[in-house]
Amino acid sequence: MRLTTFTDYTLRTLIHLGMHRDRLVTIQEIADLHAISKNHLMKVVYQLGLAGVVETLRGRNGGLRLKLEPEQINIGAIVRASETDFYMAECFNPAGSSCGLSGGCRLQDVLVDATDAYLAVLDNQTLASVLPRPRPDAVPVQFYTKPATRQVA
Repeated sequence: MRLTTFTDYTLRTLIHLGMHRDRLVTIQEIADLHAISKNHLMKVVYQLGLAGVVETLRGRNGGLRLKLEPEQINIGAIVRASETDFYMAECFNPAGSSCGLSGGCRLQDVLVDATDAYLAVLDNQTLASVLPRPRPDAVPVQFYTKPATRQVA
């Protein structure tokens, strides 16, 4: 299974917003980071806003931020909302199939089970669970300040 570009950008946007909870993020910032179309990203953000996941603030100092806590954002629900279909093969198309095996083939049942299993894994994940973890080898930056010297009067 392959996610659409729209879903990929949706997940990247949510992860970036989850990593920067302390400030507003701009669409341009995300577009530049991932070298993706700002116009396409605007559609992604619009849909996330309609879904109530992202809050957008207009104006000169505007930007975006998560409207929900990362623990409240289910990855399976996000993928289902942003994917147009889960047709694994032509036989899944409700408009019909030209496959000569339709009706007798059991592959469709297997692919339905596989898709259900795929989505079940995503249903067990939240945005919080997929956010990058701090690297254990990263040493926190500590600034040395010279102790104050006492002046003798």
